[in-house]
Amino acid sequence: MTISTGETLPDATLQKIGADGPEAVSVKDLTKGRKVVIFAVPGAFTPTCHSAHVPSFVRSMDALKQKGVDEVVCISVNDAFVMKSWGEATGATEAGITMLADGMGEFTEKLGLSFDAPPVGLKGRSKRYAMMVEDGVVKVFHPETGSGCEISGGEAMVEAL
Repeated sequence: MTISTGETLPDATLQKIGADGPEAVSVKDLTKGRKVVIFAVPGAFTPTCHSAHVPSFVRSMDALKQKGVDEVVCISVNDAFVMKSWGEATGATEAGITMLADGMGEFTEKLGLSFDAPPVGLKGRSKRYAMMVEDGVVKVFHPETGSGCEISGGEAMVEAL
């Protein structure tokens, strides 16, 4: 079953690279008492994710902050080292986007948003989406239906808020 508006996010442990290496990040702690935009992509450095989806949130950061968003988070079923490098390569880290790894796909599976695409070598990856969560509850949910990121992009989230 796929997560939907009005539901509480399941807890899971994601990872980021901190000063001393990989650090665990609890989804529950990340969203508790906060307004957080979470967007997910099928893979770091993949064409649409790299050239369109992440840049849409880089462009939208100021507008999202003006709407009261405390943090913007990008999640992918990649490892934390890749997410760190990708954040640096795209300017996402400099823009203030938190790049988190769902390395084993635990969070993605709990959301009901995993998929496989064997022809391009993807297994257990995340479908493309964006959501705004307040105190752990999904208030806005934009699952992408096509191959682009029009529904799940940064500008669409600004419009929804």
